[in-house]
Amino acid sequence: QVQLVESGGGLVQAGDALRLSCVASGRTFSIIGWFRQAPGKEREFVAHITRSAGLAYYSDSVKDRFTISRDNAKNMVYLQMNSLKPADTAVYYCAGRDLGVAEYGYWGQGTQVTVSS
Repeated sequence: QVQLVESGGGLVQAGDALRLSCVASGRTFSIIGWFRQAPGKEREFVAHITRSAGLAYYSDSVKDRFTISRDNAKNMVYLQMNSLKPADTAVYYCAGRDLGVAEYGYWGQGTQVTVSS
């Protein structure tokens, strides 16, 4: 059974840091991405990282504040979030896909991040 499980969410104050983790089981993915969805808003892309070269890509809204990394031996992907803002409040999801496939076919259940002002 293929699963992606996120952890590490919580309630923090503006300016604080938080690290999210995503563990994949059942298979490996060429690309793992982080997405988020705030109440009343559409899900948006946050960052992704490739398995082989560890190449990372970020949305403009988190670039320079968030860092995505992965530990292939543990099949883990992390999202280090620094200088958090209330606008970062959302449910954060990790998702996996293969190279050459446009859609993310596997998703975790999400972890809530709440940033108070």
